[in-house]
Amino acid sequence: MAADGRHNTPMCPNCRSTLVTFELESIETDHCVECGGTWLDAGELERIVESAGGDPAPLRALLEAEKGEKHGRRTCVRCRAKLRLARVRGVEVDRCPHGHGIWFDKGEIANVAKSFTGGAEGAVGGFLGDLFKAEIKGG
Repeated sequence: MAADGRHNTPMCPNCRSTLVTFELESIETDHCVECGGTWLDAGELERIVESAGGDPAPLRALLEAEKGEKHGRRTCVRCRAKLRLARVRGVEVDRCPHGHGIWFDKGEIANVAKSFTGGAEGAVGGFLGDLFKAEIKGG
């Protein structure tokens, strides 16, 4: 385990492939190039919404209230605890019971961001596109 509490090589909770870390504007996301899922550490989704011009307060309140009652089949990227299934504005996501982060299957992150950002929806999509494009180009 690394000094910051992270496992040295984060593995995809869905397909067990190695996750690739993308960074833009000091926001890091862990992405699986095999299945298209994305892991966001605690607070990163709110920072993405904020960077795109949206208000993260409603999202933060919902995430704090929605703990998830059922265990899913996946494990946390950081602590390996069984993730809990939580419904966020109609989208079922996998959430660490210890608050380390949230797993989004391909397409889910856009649906959650859309429900909280209204007019900033395109900006959130653009931010995520820039994030992955910058990393692929080596920037």
